[in-house]
Amino acid sequence: MVEPARTSDRSSSELAVADGASGSDGASLPAGGRRRPALSPSRAGDFKQCPLLYRFRAVDRLPETPTRAQVRGTVVHSVLERMFALPTAERDAEHARDLLEPAWQELLAEQPELSALFDGPEDPELGTWLKSARRLLDSYFELEDPRRLEPEACELRVETELESGLLLRGFIDRVDVAPTGEIRLVDYKTGAAPRAIGEAKALFQMKFYALVLWRTRGEIPRQLLLMYLSDKQSLAYAPDEAELLRFERTLEAIWQAILRAGKTGDFRPNPSKLCDYCDHKAHCPEFGGTPPPYPGWPEPDPGPESVLDRTD
Repeated sequence: MVEPARTSDRSSSELAVADGASGSDGASLPAGGRRRPALSPSRAGDFKQCPLLYRFRAVDRLPETPTRAQVRGTVVHSVLERMFALPTAERDAEHARDLLEPAWQELLAEQPELSALFDGPEDPELGTWLKSARRLLDSYFELEDPRRLEPEACELRVETELESGLLLRGFIDRVDVAPTGEIRLVDYKTGAAPRAIGEAKALFQMKFYALVLWRTRGEIPRQLLLMYLSDKQSLAYAPDEAELLRFERTLEAIWQAILRAGKTGDFRPNPSKLCDYCDHKAHCPEFGGTPPPYPGWPEPDPGPESVLDRTD
């Protein structure tokens, strides 16, 4: 790997919002002040899983309450990003553990509502939760030695426009580039979703990023690497051009289906085992609920990734 690690592009995007130069995710605003429609892997996955879930998140923007496990995943991602900004010799488990508490406190300062997850700083369950995050970090070091890596980027914001005009946008956990130019995309997984479901969603996300990198740089990533920290396993996948072309057509079809549903408000529920993890059963007809009145079709934009988007 040839270039030093970079810190997240998100902070500069958020600063751009403050002076009115961009939308909430750093995307440029058109003259009328409305952001361009765009698709992220999280929202594409939502529509593929359940069109009504997409509506609740992207159109109605219903609030969701993150779980402790989801917030832990966000904190662990933050620690791994910060670790690669350290001098090479300091990228060890001890220094990573030292970054954990500051990362949690910073997230808490940005989102004070997360304090409701625990009964104050002296809550013994908070200590147990932090220990579980440390175990995930320790597992990472059993999978690879970060002192042997110099990522091109960490938490890289990527964006590309397809020939159809569809804008794709998202964040990649890590981009490695070998001295010979081969690209590897890395994604950390910390959640406890059923493995078959979790891997399918993760590969969808990684193919999304591989397509964006290919369309941006003209080179197909050599490897997509999923690192499952909870069970100390890695899954490597090598995409090819034909597969990414098929995936591009899949995304185009998803977007056209979203636009058709958006015109009429006909976002239908798709019951599955994943309903057990849904925050919106009270509004879902499949569970006796009623969706809120349809607000009309906006110019949907994935916006900044939330705590929920950064989990698996």
